[in-house]
Amino acid sequence: MDLMEYQAKQLFAKHDVPVTLGTVVEKAEDAAAAAEALGGRVVVKAQVKVGGRGKAGGVKLAKDPQEAVELAREILGMDIKGHTVHRVLLAPAADIAEEYYFSFLVDRAHRNYLCIASIEGGVEIEEVARTNPDAVAKVSIDPQTGVDDAKAAEIVATTRFPAEVAEEAKAVVKKLWDVFIAEDASLVEVNPLVRLGDGHLEALDGKVTLDENAAFRHPDHADFDVADSGAGSQLEAQAKEKGLNYVKLDGAVGIIGNGAGLVMSTLDVVAYAGEAHDNVEPANFLDIGGGASAEVMANGLHVILGDPQVKSVFVNVFGGITSCDAVANGIVHALELLGDEANKPLVVRLDGNNVEEGRRILNEANHPLVTLVDTMDGAADRAAELAAK
Repeated sequence: MDLMEYQAKQLFAKHDVPVTLGTVVEKAEDAAAAAEALGGRVVVKAQVKVGGRGKAGGVKLAKDPQEAVELAREILGMDIKGHTVHRVLLAPAADIAEEYYFSFLVDRAHRNYLCIASIEGGVEIEEVARTNPDAVAKVSIDPQTGVDDAKAAEIVATTRFPAEVAEEAKAVVKKLWDVFIAEDASLVEVNPLVRLGDGHLEALDGKVTLDENAAFRHPDHADFDVADSGAGSQLEAQAKEKGLNYVKLDGAVGIIGNGAGLVMSTLDVVAYAGEAHDNVEPANFLDIGGGASAEVMANGLHVILGDPQVKSVFVNVFGGITSCDAVANGIVHALELLGDEANKPLVVRLDGNNVEEGRRILNEANHPLVTLVDTMDGAADRAAELAAK
């Protein structure tokens, strides 16, 4: 579960990370009183579960309470990468001397944790890594030992924090580690972590992703499950209600597959095929798991077809425990259940258990929206071609 900035800051405060919480408002007219209480000069920040808010115009400086109202009115209702802004955070303008970047994350490739930090903060860390890779420090962390005094000192030294903030940086590093471990997070990111004019450090922004598999240990985390009601989040909420493993992406080819590995491979194949068709890209990750009944298939198609960005759908299924004939019947019946809602072309690739019977069923159904393609590469190319048209 991704948190909004104000929620991340609440977790930071809980673990004594230096932070200013600010005030969240959902109505522009409430911004005046909030800004007045915060000193008048404030930053108005869109609260959505996506990055790039500043570039999209979702972070602006107000010189007084009246301007805070005007800026809140501009930002509320804004669409940022498919997410509609329904609340803004007002935070007092900070006296910033320097900006740093800091994060803890799960390093699955090496089965441990990783700290990524840089003394060049305030911009995307990917850009820093591209233009000045020597400015990005990466420190591996053993899950058995975590971040003790020695590891905190190593992180600060490797990042090359200025000497005047080194001791305080060690303390902040350990507190952010407390957030990461105690809250069962998979990501804790601060950008920027700033040195203020008075010389002290503060987390001026925050991004936290909580591991939902550990939710049973954190009943208080349910309070963070605030709807982020953009198109993408609405679709993800619908899928979650249906028990589907769905992630919204920004492309035009809807993807349905059975098994996370197959779906991930399908995303790659579609992205590659799309290069020849106006750089069309996948629109989602959707794993229907081992079952492909008519109901499950209909639920998956309902979610994908509800995405206005989707122009075609690629159904890529390898028959195993659920045979291809059952999958084919599921597709046929799902289209019957959806009726007029099914209005975009489907490219279907079946392989595996009882594949010939599955293909026969789809061929006999002869649905005008369905194109059956034998190979994964061929199906990806056809789906990309249809989306581009």
